[in-house]
Amino acid sequence: MKTLVAGVDCSTQSTKVVVVDSDSGAIVGLGRSPHTVTGTGGARETHPDVWWQALRQALGQTGFAGKVAAISVAGQQHGLVCLDAAGQPLRPAMLWNDTRSASDAVVLLEALGGPSAWAAGVGVVPVASFTATKWAWLRRREPETAARTAAIRLPHDYLTERLTGEGVTDRGDASGTAWWSTATEAYAPEVLRLDAIKLSTDMLPRVLAPAEAAGSITESAAAATGLAAGTPVGPGTGDNMGAALGLGLRPGIPVVSLGTSGTAYQVSTTRTADSTGDVAGFADAGGRFLPLAATLNCTLAVDRVAEWLHLDRDDVAPSRGVVVLPYFDGERTPNLPDAAAAVLGLRHDTDPRSILMATYEGAVVGLLDALDRIDVCSSGIAPGAPLVLIGGGALGRTWREVVQRLSGRAILIPDQTELVALGAAVQAAALLRAEDPQVVAAGWNTMAGTALEPVERDVEVLSRHRSVRQLALDALQERPSRR
Repeated sequence: MKTLVAGVDCSTQSTKVVVVDSDSGAIVGLGRSPHTVTGTGGARETHPDVWWQALRQALGQTGFAGKVAAISVAGQQHGLVCLDAAGQPLRPAMLWNDTRSASDAVVLLEALGGPSAWAAGVGVVPVASFTATKWAWLRRREPETAARTAAIRLPHDYLTERLTGEGVTDRGDASGTAWWSTATEAYAPEVLRLDAIKLSTDMLPRVLAPAEAAGSITESAAAATGLAAGTPVGPGTGDNMGAALGLGLRPGIPVVSLGTSGTAYQVSTTRTADSTGDVAGFADAGGRFLPLAATLNCTLAVDRVAEWLHLDRDDVAPSRGVVVLPYFDGERTPNLPDAAAAVLGLRHDTDPRSILMATYEGAVVGLLDALDRIDVCSSGIAPGAPLVLIGGGALGRTWREVVQRLSGRAILIPDQTELVALGAAVQAAALLRAEDPQVVAAGWNTMAGTALEPVERDVEVLSRHRSVRQLALDALQERPSRR
């Protein structure tokens, strides 16, 4: 009889649950429930209750809730969840792509002595994405809410606590707050005591080891979800850490994820401390490190341009001198929270399909440049290693072609698509089997997929995009933030 485990992916747009055969890694059940994201301008928020209801619905859709022997939750990183003394959310959660705290990030940066001090001591340089900057914004803009806050959680922490009653997190997700240090593997007192933060560790979740149980399903959570009371719950992690674990990713193998946002990362055996702030020196879910760069604009930017031009997303032509800076939502890498998108190089005879192609290229060049930086400030990308392409965009013909052409690398597209939820399922299976999560992941063979041979790198397009982007960076970075 199969032993089943469940993995949860609470992303920005939806919650997905996979039920997996713990021996083979085969998915036997899948459920999905969408979220509502609100906000205009730089605001992006979702009420935590939406995630809980989505988890219940997605779990029910699998048809296996009562047969699950263990479960774990991975979730979108950085989101700020403020709870009152009774454990109830005080307001909608500020999501990772909420950029209102850009000016607060500057204040924090200076308060601790600049980017080098942050990178060396904490592992990240504060930008608007990180939890610490959002808390600083809340204390400044909503002091009454901040004063009533008894506990702060990340999205995956919140769901884990609803399931177990325990206030816990993991080192991977904690490393994205900017108040937990990869140097000391502990909360950073020098950050918590800053005037803009003023936090006690009592308000923060306990950080679990990679194979440590978060707790077990409570009677109330069992009644709400259909899971059996007493079912063990894994530590959970952030979404990028979950995907890396779901892949069984070995050090030196580069990954690009093409979703609403884009990410580039690899597992590193050494800690990253990048004072430029381009690469966040995160921890991973398995005891190593996950240097990562994220962009706010990826597949959604392409879809929006295709919609405006009344084109199918794969109806493209060579860009022929057109450059698109796809900064529709500002940008995180490079750190330009106030930036807007721009189209350059237009002529009377420009084909609209060339504009769409340039949008793809603009998104991909940013991610490939991030990989180059990761190579420098980590244990390094293995020579000749294939580029692993994941996320919804990895299924698209044009996305694949552009990444292949601009990277000049061999490309590997795994068959398995629910990698974040699968990484959480790995944690659940590791609990049951008392094994290292990395060992469990390796046995599931999730790297199997489509291999694309390398092609000659399109140096002309790369050079064009980089030159235009540098001019824009020089202009935008001289402009003060409006927030």
